Amino acid sequence: MSSVEQSYQLAKQRYADLGVDTDAALEQLSKIKISLQCWQGDDVGGFESSSGLTDGGILATGNYPGKAKNPSQLRADAEVAFRLIPGKHRFSLHAIYLDNHGKKAERDEIAPEHFQGWIDWAKANELGLDFNPTYFSHPLSADGFMLSSAVESTRNFWIRHGIACRKVAEAMGKQLETTSVVNFWAPDGYKDIPVDRLAPRQRMADSLDKIFAEKIDPKFELDALESKLFGIGSETYVVGSHEFVMGYAISRKKLVCLDAGHFHPTETIADKLSSISLFSEEILLHVSRPVRWDSDHVVIWNDDLRGIAEELVRNNLLKRTHIGLDFFDATINRIAAWVIGTRSTIKALLAALLEPLADLRKWELEGDYTRRLAVLEELKTLPFGPVWDYYCEKNGVPVGAAWIDEVRKYETDVLAKR
Repeated sequence: MSSVEQSYQLAKQRYADLGVDTDAALEQLSKIKISLQCWQGDDVGGFESSSGLTDGGILATGNYPGKAKNPSQLRADAEVAFRLIPGKHRFSLHAIYLDNHGKKAERDEIAPEHFQGWIDWAKANELGLDFNPTYFSHPLSADGFMLSSAVESTRNFWIRHGIACRKVAEAMGKQLETTSVVNFWAPDGYKDIPVDRLAPRQRMADSLDKIFAEKIDPKFELDALESKLFGIGSETYVVGSHEFVMGYAISRKKLVCLDAGHFHPTETIADKLSSISLFSEEILLHVSRPVRWDSDHVVIWNDDLRGIAEELVRNNLLKRTHIGLDFFDATINRIAAWVIGTRSTIKALLAALLEPLADLRKWELEGDYTRRLAVLEELKTLPFGPVWDYYCEKNGVPVGAAWIDEVRKYETDVLAKR
């Protein structure tokens, strides 16, 4: 028996004293799949052109060396990250990450064949794929309006892009035999105070209706919509506000995407999950870490992340929720960012699964708030670390901080030579 397993057995007994079955918690955790975001690997540049980001409310800061410059490099980098993360997971692509061998394909012309390289890679690595239309960094997004544009030809272009993205995701779902979630986020909005707030939202609703007109088997493809409070260049008015997205998604039976960084700094999406779950069959999460604004910092295991995980577990929402990451930090090693963010998310979920939930619910219903509070506080000092280490060892990934050495070696052998 390894020292990690010995420590786990002691921790297992401590949790059992509070009525928690750690083996059952680890088994449940192993079924949760996190969708890692491709855009962490190259600072949201994509492979559509060599110019990278141009506009659209997204900004990656930093210039850490070694970023991926083509699909093969990005896939190799992601494979390193997946080897250091316990469990089997997913990968989320933006439309600008097409693998088209250097040939130009306009956004409204993308097709499954432009992503076949990704599909083949995902199949070989036993991964699922998710997808995102790219409504930014394009000449027809320069004025800040896409799906809500008052220019019909511009609006139609972006409608065709959305339709094409759904077909790409459908092909991914069919070939990989796992549902591909397509997340629609468009940064349409005004920098300063608009006179007409209604018309752009009417146009966006109409555009979305056209995009979703064709029914696609949900076994292969699901549609989600993501809101935002404000963005760069849309500080005063965002067409796709939370109210717009929630109303549209629920009325059209689409998924609501809750992004941890897209609300007021004093809000947390944890409190929104139970309400939305009453009216939406499934939910998409974008786990991020805002610092004063939607700055997409690398996710860490903080109170906000803990609250999200607890709500998912306590309300039995895990099977109804698609969990994806959304951050991009170019100031640190990009592979390390993936590993830190994903391992932190899994840690938060494990901690939530290690609560004596049945007892906590019972005491709350009986009005025994004293015992509820006391036990929740005692949980904070139980030996969580040995349970996490054992889960990593069981999954054949480095225990503790040992994974950093592997990232550093890859940085020396591969990233530094790019």
